[in-house]
Amino acid sequence: MSAPAVLHPGELRWETRGMVVLAAVMTVFGIASLYAAATLQANPQGFFLKQLTGAVIGLTILLVVSRIDYHHLQRLAWPLLLAAVVLLIIPILPFTEGIAPRINGARRWISIGPLNLQPSEVARFAIVVWAAMLAAKKGEAIRGFKRGLMPFVWVIVFVAALILIEPNLSMAALVAFVGGVVLFTAGAKIGHFLLLGAGTLIGGAMLIWAEPYRLRRLQCFLEPCEQGGNFQLDQALIGFGSGGPLGVGFGHGQLKLNYLPYAYSDFLLSTIGEEWGFLGVLFIGVLFALFCWLGFRIARTAPDPFGQYLATGLTATVAIAALLHAAVNLGLMPTTGLAFPFMSYGRSGLVISLASVGVLVNIGRMRGRPSRVGLG
Repeated sequence: MSAPAVLHPGELRWETRGMVVLAAVMTVFGIASLYAAATLQANPQGFFLKQLTGAVIGLTILLVVSRIDYHHLQRLAWPLLLAAVVLLIIPILPFTEGIAPRINGARRWISIGPLNLQPSEVARFAIVVWAAMLAAKKGEAIRGFKRGLMPFVWVIVFVAALILIEPNLSMAALVAFVGGVVLFTAGAKIGHFLLLGAGTLIGGAMLIWAEPYRLRRLQCFLEPCEQGGNFQLDQALIGFGSGGPLGVGFGHGQLKLNYLPYAYSDFLLSTIGEEWGFLGVLFIGVLFALFCWLGFRIARTAPDPFGQYLATGLTATVAIAALLHAAVNLGLMPTTGLAFPFMSYGRSGLVISLASVGVLVNIGRMRGRPSRVGLG
């Protein structure tokens, strides 16, 4: 990445304000949309209150983090990564089912009383911070393969493997993608990425082949399946078609009538398309596009390499997750479960996303200011 632009204090701070406004708008719109989608669930008010609680906690963390010099994260990178690894190990241990129950065949959550935590959401944030820290420390050495790139690869693969064991292939892929974005931003050679990409494709094919349900999803994506093999996708596309240009109206969608499983999470965009129509989906797309544009502007003008890599990674996390969610809902890739950032049901994801916005805001505010954190 090119050298950061020289800015004076207060210059171009409008990006940070715009980013907070966008995050708030997407969060409020998401809470309203998932409440409408969860109306016929056993406890729709519970869905609403849990997500609202996550929004309040996340916005509070956003405000606090935005005032704390992001360079503190450079020192906390290893502890954050180790904490994420410990949290990922807890659900896969055989004697922890009391706090990490199996839900729909997967153990992805830690539940202790009112606390519900999804460790993979913590991991995706920790990987970005850690990769940005180490990339800034290595500098030009990252262009080497053995001592530059491979240390990143081993750690990222290890974390992704822990997520995969849950199992959660989509989140494991997201973590790997985001780690790769940070490395590419830091200057890793394209040839090395092509080599790793070939290995990733082979490994991904093996993982899909090893699990019948994954292979079934891929087969149904490539060729229409009978006996409900494409049920979720078919219902999602019906929702988009039913919505038309303006939608059927807020709260009047039919997908939530047990036609589309997880309409409030994995297929929330389809629900939005049904109730808000093409213009609603376009509005959401514009919001995410503006968010990514502001995030990458902050990254381009960050005061140091760590800030550049960190802002790029956090922005890319939102961009990639949103693109994958939209692609699944529109049938552009095989069906998999990946939440819509800021909008889908899930307090862990919402809190982490809003905390990431706080970090981005701080990086934006620090432009033109000397850091008060001694990094040694």
